[in-house]
Amino acid sequence: MKKTIFIILSIATSFCFGFALKTITTKQPDDQAKMKRVTSIGGIFFKCKDPGKMREWYKTHLGLNTNQYGTVFEWRQATDSSKKGFSQWTPFGEKTKYFEPSTKDFMINYRVENLKALVEELKKEGVTITDTIETYDYGKFVHIMDVEENKIELWEPNDLEYDKLGKQMGSQTTK
Repeated sequence: MKKTIFIILSIATSFCFGFALKTITTKQPDDQAKMKRVTSIGGIFFKCKDPGKMREWYKTHLGLNTNQYGTVFEWRQATDSSKKGFSQWTPFGEKTKYFEPSTKDFMINYRVENLKALVEELKKEGVTITDTIETYDYGKFVHIMDVEENKIELWEPNDLEYDKLGKQMGSQTTK
C-alpha cells in the first residue's frame, strides 16, 4: 500500500514539476501580441461644401438623428451587450484644416482600448504620430498617418461620459 502511494505521489510530483518547467521555459507572448489595437470604428469624417445642408439631407432621406456635429450611432458592445458603444458621423466644411497634414477629403476614427500603450508601440514601428494625446471627459485622442498619408484619429473612448455629453446637448442617437 505504501509503495503504491509512493509511486502515485512520484508520478504526480513529476507531472507537476514537468508542467511548471514547461511553463517557465516556454516563451510567453509579449505585450504587443496581447494588446488589442483597433476594436471598432469610432467615426467617419468627410469634407463637403455645406455641412448643414449635408446633415439635413441625411436626416430627411436616410433618417439620421443629426445635430450640429453630425450624428452619433449607438450600438451594443460585443464583449458585453449591456454596455453601449458609439460611432460619430460628421461632415466638415471643405476648407477645414482638421484633416491636415493629409490632403484627403476624409478621416476615419478608430476606437482603441489603451491609447498610451498603442502609441508607444506605433512609435517603435515607425508610424508617424502627428500630435500628442489629448484627454477629455469622453476619451483620449491622438492622430497618426497611414502609409498613404491618410490622417487617422485614434480614440480611447469613455462611453459613459460620451453618453452623458450627448444627453446634456439634447442629442438623440441613431440606432
